[in-house]
Amino acid sequence: MPNVHELIRDHVTLSIRCLDRLYLHAYMPKLQTSGGLCYFLRDHLGHPIPSPALFPPIHDRFVAAIKQYATASHVPLIAFERGQRKDDVVAAYRARRPMRDGVVVIGVAQEKMRAFKAQKRCGPGKAVSFDFSRQSVAVNHYYFYVQDPDWGPAFLKIGTYLPYPIKLCLNGHEWVKQQLQRADVAFDSLDNGFLACADPARLQTLCDQLGPTDLQAFFDRWTSRLPSPLTAADHAAGYTHRLALQQVEVSLTQVFARPVQGRHFFEAVIRDNLDLGRPDRVGLLFPLRLTKATPPPAWGYRTRVITDGVEPSLHIEYKTSHVKQYFKEQRALRTETTINNPKDFYVAKAVSNLTHLRHLGDQVNRKVLEVERVSQQCVLTQDAMDRLQQPTIEDGQRTSALRFGDPRVMALFQALTAFTHLPRGFRNPELRPHVAALLGRPYSAAQMTYDLRRLRLKGLIHRIPRTHRYTATSYGLKVAFFYSKLYLRLLRPHWPALLADADRLPRPLRTALEPLETEIQKLHQEAALAA
Repeated sequence: MPNVHELIRDHVTLSIRCLDRLYLHAYMPKLQTSGGLCYFLRDHLGHPIPSPALFPPIHDRFVAAIKQYATASHVPLIAFERGQRKDDVVAAYRARRPMRDGVVVIGVAQEKMRAFKAQKRCGPGKAVSFDFSRQSVAVNHYYFYVQDPDWGPAFLKIGTYLPYPIKLCLNGHEWVKQQLQRADVAFDSLDNGFLACADPARLQTLCDQLGPTDLQAFFDRWTSRLPSPLTAADHAAGYTHRLALQQVEVSLTQVFARPVQGRHFFEAVIRDNLDLGRPDRVGLLFPLRLTKATPPPAWGYRTRVITDGVEPSLHIEYKTSHVKQYFKEQRALRTETTINNPKDFYVAKAVSNLTHLRHLGDQVNRKVLEVERVSQQCVLTQDAMDRLQQPTIEDGQRTSALRFGDPRVMALFQALTAFTHLPRGFRNPELRPHVAALLGRPYSAAQMTYDLRRLRLKGLIHRIPRTHRYTATSYGLKVAFFYSKLYLRLLRPHWPALLADADRLPRPLRTALEPLETEIQKLHQEAALAA
């Protein structure tokens, strides 16, 4: 079976990086606190007492406006049942009501949100006031499923209670499809992605052009067309929504010329990389350094292999974000990073950070494939092995050997695999605890310094200029994987086979070796040699 590098080089007909699903949250900054609410009711609306009795008229006016809009625009207004899959229900309406621009259907469902609740407080005399707090309540939400000329199918969900949150669901692939249609570029779809395109370079350019302004334009266009819980005077006073990123999916789709080769590769990758999500390997995927302020999840980092029927998928999780790799529609390998909370990566949720998050997701996707490629293709030549096993002169300096099987060397390489992809590299204090844990005995800073010098002079790591940080070279990554896999997967588990005590051999192996032992004895007797 070809390795990852050969497969991607020789058997992929289309490789596309693109934003996939985008969830956004729109909120009113001036209505997020009880103080802001009281100012809105008393100073802006002119009511002397901020009271919860003022909420129902605003709610009723908004609901009535939605019903009037549905009637005037001839849009179906339906109620979603509890547990009902909304996308499946709406798909039937989209099929019956094809359009290029407009609302396909409006749905209503009762869901939880954080709204304001009031507690009555009596002051001196007959004075009455209310304390407001944000609490979780079950209220009606209206789903506006639209067909947008720039984004294709999408929806907006609006809460009917203060502070009137709005959720948006968009898809980057669908946005690119609309742009290709406008440019008259032929393409074949793969679900919500792409199977083929007449101009792949133009396709990737469009994928890269999608940015925050396109999201804001969609939101402004539809909030101006749909009913609003607040009036034009409220909007003029600054009571408007602001967009924030809630979930960003960044995908890398690689379409194979022969689907069977892609499936074989993907299943081999799963078997070879089941430990990508473990704590000592999280650095391979997520460019962060774990500290006391960023502890791992209570249940630990997790890698899950899920088989739905006969279709496997690999899931690697970090905090609330995760990477998913699966074989899409039996035609393409999809590597997908889902950032469920930008703060997992110390990035604010402002929509202006979309481009940065996309670059971050692309980086993670590339790292997954790089780890898989090197892990499958880490064979060393005889010259490379000799250079490692023997002392050498590098840059005029004598460098001691890195002998295979030496416990310190093996621990060093195993620890190195956890840091090879960190963009900022690693330092002596960061790598040393991992080596000490693998060795099972004290390991000093001086020993770490000596080993880093050996690795650097042998060409396995590179020192970042003007810093005390290091990154692994491609050659160093290959050596680290070769040493670690050879020792952990072959030598250590099968070491009993090299011992003289036959009773320690597994029964199937001992049974298979008995005929070989007999034949070797015969050869010794014929050659008049002592066994």
